[in-house]
Amino acid sequence: MTAKGGVDPTAEVHASAIIEDGAVIGANCRIGPFCLIGPNVQIGTGVEVKSHVVITGDTEIGDDTVIFSFSVIGEIPQDLKFAGEDTRLVIGKRNRIREHVTMNTGTAGGGFVTRIGDDGLFMAGCHVAHDAQIGNNVILVNNVAVAGHVVIEDDVIVGGLSGLHQWIRIGRGAIIGALSMVTADVLPYGLVQGPRAELDGLNLVGLKRRGVARSDISALRAALNGLKTGEGSFRDRAAGLMDGADSDYVRELVAFITGDSDRGFLTPK
Repeated sequence: MTAKGGVDPTAEVHASAIIEDGAVIGANCRIGPFCLIGPNVQIGTGVEVKSHVVITGDTEIGDDTVIFSFSVIGEIPQDLKFAGEDTRLVIGKRNRIREHVTMNTGTAGGGFVTRIGDDGLFMAGCHVAHDAQIGNNVILVNNVAVAGHVVIEDDVIVGGLSGLHQWIRIGRGAIIGALSMVTADVLPYGLVQGPRAELDGLNLVGLKRRGVARSDISALRAALNGLKTGEGSFRDRAAGLMDGADSDYVRELVAFITGDSDRGFLTPK
């Protein structure tokens, strides 16, 4: 990818596609029929953009990503405070962005950048709002709505038709059931479900699939039980887990809880 505009000679661009002056199209890309690529778009190598896709704004798309029909990538935020400031959308490598997905650029109030990691799957109809920060290996199932300023860490799965409230954080390895409205932070490796989402334990299936040692899973279970009762606030109980903690997973859990939170936490039942 270069800062200089142009279409690599190895790229295949359909005759009906519009590539505006200034756009960068990398080697071995395929741009399908009736696509529109804006002047500030940079597309890496091996990217496939299927038919009827709009990519606009100051948008960067990483290598080997595939974008399916009728997606709109890099449009301005759906935020009435947005005043036309220069903001960006950065999408990593090897993402699969399915039909009718929308992803917006950032705002001045959220760091100017919406960022997507690598190896994600964004199923049909998903929306990623301004200033969201999404990690690697994230799956958003059909029609998930991610509000502004949401942070989703690596290896998270969000079930279909779920909504994530603005400013919340979803910890690494968590899973959210379908039809959930999540209004507070989700602990790493948590299992969340319900129309008004509740923390319902650990994502045991995900932990086992990733080959996490049984000792670490047992330590996480004990930590979750320790958070349910005891002296002090939820954060105080979390900080107390550090005494004698010998699991990196528990230490990660504690760091997440004692970090900055704008919305509080979904706590164990």
